[in-house]
Amino acid sequence: MSNRLRYARLPKNEAEAVALQAELAGCVVVADNGHEFETVAGLDIAYDKDSDEAIATAVVMRRRDFEVLERSVARGRSEFPYVPGLLAFRELPLLLEAIGGLKILPDVFVCDGYGLTHPRRFGLACHLGVVLDMPAIGVAKNPPHLPVTEPRSSRGEWTAIKAGEEVVGCALRTRDDVKPIYVSVGHRCTLDTARNLMLDMAPEFRLPEPIRAADRLGRELLAESRK
Repeated sequence: MSNRLRYARLPKNEAEAVALQAELAGCVVVADNGHEFETVAGLDIAYDKDSDEAIATAVVMRRRDFEVLERSVARGRSEFPYVPGLLAFRELPLLLEAIGGLKILPDVFVCDGYGLTHPRRFGLACHLGVVLDMPAIGVAKNPPHLPVTEPRSSRGEWTAIKAGEEVVGCALRTRDDVKPIYVSVGHRCTLDTARNLMLDMAPEFRLPEPIRAADRLGRELLAESRK
């Protein structure tokens, strides 16, 4: 059975979801495919605070000049409740729908969330990457529930995030004297590649441009829907 089909059965409860995470975690590949990531898709979900509506956005951007090549949007409601550590089951269906609307297949997907820096080493970026069997990277705004040493204050400085002796991510400073972002592998890339790409894609702001673009699009659409 393919990874995609294994995911297709939405878990009935929290225990089943945890078991499925453990099953699919063994499919994560931490290795580069030898090709440069020239197109990057930022992914995000915006939730309406006044209703159950959610908007998933996918924005494909060219790496060398940050030109937006394509946008795709999916609207709906999350069928899985919010449970810490199980965010993928809440967000992945809508994100896959948004990705399905893209005509351009990007080289890598960047998720607003965790990859390997997850209690079961299988955050949203891992889940999405495994289901699509595509390179994926997790970029979180807040530190994971693991010990994190702050990097030095200059742009480009970073510190490793470890789970025991295993390096599962890094805290990366994208602007001088500004709070770092937390980068981790989702699937089919290495941490070095993920870190360097995210630094390249964040020339001016704390967050990488693809994530900023996806977040901005979602918030704009939510604001329009309230009018």
